[in-house]
Amino acid sequence: MSSPRPSIDANTALFLDFDGTLADLAPRPDAVHVPTSLIDTLLLLQQVLQGALAIVSGRPIAQLDALLAPLRAPAAGVHGVERRSADGYVWHLAAPSLDRVEATARALQAEVPALLIERKPGAVALHYRQAPELAQHCFDAMSAAVRESSGLTLLHGKMVLEVKPAIATKGHAIQAYLREPPFLGRRPLFAGDDVTDEAGFQAVQAEGGETIKVGEGETVASHRMADPGSLRHWLAECAARLAP
Repeated sequence: MSSPRPSIDANTALFLDFDGTLADLAPRPDAVHVPTSLIDTLLLLQQVLQGALAIVSGRPIAQLDALLAPLRAPAAGVHGVERRSADGYVWHLAAPSLDRVEATARALQAEVPALLIERKPGAVALHYRQAPELAQHCFDAMSAAVRESSGLTLLHGKMVLEVKPAIATKGHAIQAYLREPPFLGRRPLFAGDDVTDEAGFQAVQAEGGETIKVGEGETVASHRMADPGSLRHWLAECAARLAP
């Protein structure tokens, strides 16, 4: 892994994950706190990069818009199941049936109410942060449900198991952005924190770009920062340096 400080310049196409990257992880998805200073930084970066900033997240786009208002940036939600381009058009991937997966998740929650189910457009997430001792039990049950379904894949993130269409990845979403203005012809940079971001790292590095892993864990990323606070501070420094 190279130096911990990559560079953002006027020719960067900037892609940022949200939870655990821009914002600190919270016990529940609806309890996340977004510092006002972060939104100010993103608005300034959006300006100096002429719109070439996108949020690439496991959250739905509607949640990202609500959390980051008044910022309204290009955004890929649910790991690329939905994607809003710079002109405001929203693309949706067709999702295979999630009935079996959702039924399994709800059966697990009936056994242990501390489990949290998040039903997203085209995906189901089962959070076990409040019952970490059940990680293997939940993984085995959700894996079996995926095997009995078609066209789905299971992501094992930080205290969460998420089932989504196999064809939807953050890497595919970033590649799509790089074929469109204002990202076209720019050098990509992507920051993420979880195993769900590795496909994005691979896609960006294949395009000659730079990648940042936030936090611990094995990664293919070329740079690392300790935590979301470190990334926020670095982004603010970059925005201030690039501002006219």
